[in-house]
Amino acid sequence: MLRDLRASVVAGVIFTAVLGLAVPALFTGFAQLAFTSQANGSLITRNGVVVGSRLAAQAFTKPRYFHERPSATSPPYNAAATTFSNLGPTNPALAKAVQQNARAVLKLEGPYNPGLTIHQIPVDAVTTSGSGIDPDISLAYAQLQAHRVAAVRHLPLSTVQKLVSENTDGRSLGFFGESGVNVLELNLALDKLGGS
Repeated sequence: MLRDLRASVVAGVIFTAVLGLAVPALFTGFAQLAFTSQANGSLITRNGVVVGSRLAAQAFTKPRYFHERPSATSPPYNAAATTFSNLGPTNPALAKAVQQNARAVLKLEGPYNPGLTIHQIPVDAVTTSGSGIDPDISLAYAQLQAHRVAAVRHLPLSTVQKLVSENTDGRSLGFFGESGVNVLELNLALDKLGGS
């Protein structure tokens, strides 16, 4: 029995050293060499200062910026507490949240998009993503917001639409998912461009 116990302890130590330390260190080292940016969180820096991550949304509330989709995290866009709303399609709380978000979109975007109705609001403008911090919005939601951003910044709409187009990522491998617009990168491009 003592021999079996000793063998179990030795096996536990060896497996811990190999699978718990050596393999993770090997993969971490490989990731740092081959995929440095991704391994470090796909951080975006401006003038040597980290301003965010390409993979995590952050709140933009000023009218001069494109806004993210709603967040289910608390506080909003908290990358340390990613979560989804967990509300099913028949849940009255989901219907209430969608209606509340739709009213907010109509109030914000309506003056810049005359005749805008609730049926023209893209679904990602009123629903949260699976993580609660999705950094991308649909092209339709970006185009809806382009009118407001152009008006507030006193820029030609075509200039803002061109920036949206330049910051739109296509489908993965050409057929997975949908095209998306990274809001942080788009807003940084807007700031670089200027406008009041």
